[in-house]
Amino acid sequence: MGRTFAYCRVGSGESALDDQLSVIAAAGYSVVPYRAVGESVGALVPASERPAFRTLVEHKLEPGDTLVVLKLDRLGCDSIDVQQSIARLSEIGASVVSLDLPMHDLASRGGHPLHCMFEAFAELERGRRRERTREGLARARRQGKKLGRPVATDTTERVQALKDQGVSQSAAAARSGLSIATVKRHWNRRLADTE
Repeated sequence: MGRTFAYCRVGSGESALDDQLSVIAAAGYSVVPYRAVGESVGALVPASERPAFRTLVEHKLEPGDTLVVLKLDRLGCDSIDVQQSIARLSEIGASVVSLDLPMHDLASRGGHPLHCMFEAFAELERGRRRERTREGLARARRQGKKLGRPVATDTTERVQALKDQGVSQSAAAARSGLSIATVKRHWNRRLADTE
């Protein structure tokens, strides 16, 4: 029989680690203190960027272990992230239990219908993100905003000044501290091109 771990994310305005562990214990999951992993991190931080969660998944959990969380949002910042976390835990062979869901082992075969539902929500979310990005870009274009990385006019000025002195591109790179690729990019550019 595998070990039982608890992961508790404590964000601003949320219950403390001990409160979450009490709820997990009341649900019938016995977690020894050194297998209770907690960290204070915001809800918008992806699971893969949470140091304690990443260490738990990559170095502590083994096949047959069970990971218990108070709520599904502890496994990620959005439905896509949650799905990726569950898939990663499933690859390890660990069971995933979220106390706010009726399906207890999200990584099991019985959790497959729930995975399908997650995938549907994740696809909706990806589509909505793409749509919002396109809408934002179109709005910016209509407002006359320039999109993309701003051109460094001071770099163009430095490169052009060195070029006017009759310096070669490699010498200009050495004198200015710029890479040769940057010098070449600004070599034939005029300030009018950057406005």
